[in-house]
Amino acid sequence: MISIVIPVRDGGSDLVRCLEAVHSQRIDEEVEIVVVDSGSTDGSPERARRLGARVFEIPPEDFNHGRTRNLGAELARGETLVFTSQDAYAADDRWLRSLVAPLQTTSEVAGVYGRHVALDTASPPERYYWEFMYGPEPRIQRVGDPTEVNFETTHFSNVNSAIPRSLLRTFAFAEDLIMSEDHEWSRRVLLAGYSIVYEPRAVVLHSHTYSIVGAFRRFFDSGVTAERSFMGDTPEARAVLRRASVRYARGEVAWLWRTGRLAWLPYTAAYELAKLAGLQVGRRHRWFPVSVKRRLSGLPSFWEKGG
Repeated sequence: MISIVIPVRDGGSDLVRCLEAVHSQRIDEEVEIVVVDSGSTDGSPERARRLGARVFEIPPEDFNHGRTRNLGAELARGETLVFTSQDAYAADDRWLRSLVAPLQTTSEVAGVYGRHVALDTASPPERYYWEFMYGPEPRIQRVGDPTEVNFETTHFSNVNSAIPRSLLRTFAFAEDLIMSEDHEWSRRVLLAGYSIVYEPRAVVLHSHTYSIVGAFRRFFDSGVTAERSFMGDTPEARAVLRRASVRYARGEVAWLWRTGRLAWLPYTAAYELAKLAGLQVGRRHRWFPVSVKRRLSGLPSFWEKGG
């Protein structure tokens, strides 16, 4: 059995679209949907039940990206665990089959993640981000030693992932991080000798529409996780990030030109600077009192509980 675990809060029409896309999948294995709802007030639990999901409800203050997904995994009955989000929609009826297939080839694969394609409503900088991070070519990510751990080798996404249940029992998601539990998890399994597979044929439609302030807050939280989990903490990892940042910036300008969106350049520059500033401030979050962190973060409730 395959268990699809979805954390939910006020999913609305997004959740309906997500679940309908799951039901459209063509796959021989039995599939169950496990929804962990953290305090919805829009009727999401009832909608999910009507669409065939097993629904478990927790108080909103108990939500944590890692803890909630661990709970969903514990409640699931399948031996293959698939994680997605309420605002991610399978692009076709082959998504699930493509996502789980690499797990059936070898026990050395700890997890598989698939491609994200931006929604039509995404801003140009968001659209470019997804194209840069989730390209059309498959790859296998491995590390030989800690110096090879960097943001490229550890990239992973629980918006569109599959993990064997047996492995998640050994390597549970960290429950003390504000976000990016998926990246921290991939770091640990890679250092333990496993590999990660990127399967671009497993496509979900997914993107966010952040304001410039929202982008700062999102990347502040990402920086907090990077600091706490020692990701990117070696000279080699910092060098990889610098090279990728230059490649990203040049590529984004070229992409804006090529797609006729050059008028977006001033906004895009401000947006990317906000992301960079958020990341750097987040990595130095220990300099600030909790009252300031709450204002800088996209998830202030994390800091209200002690951070």
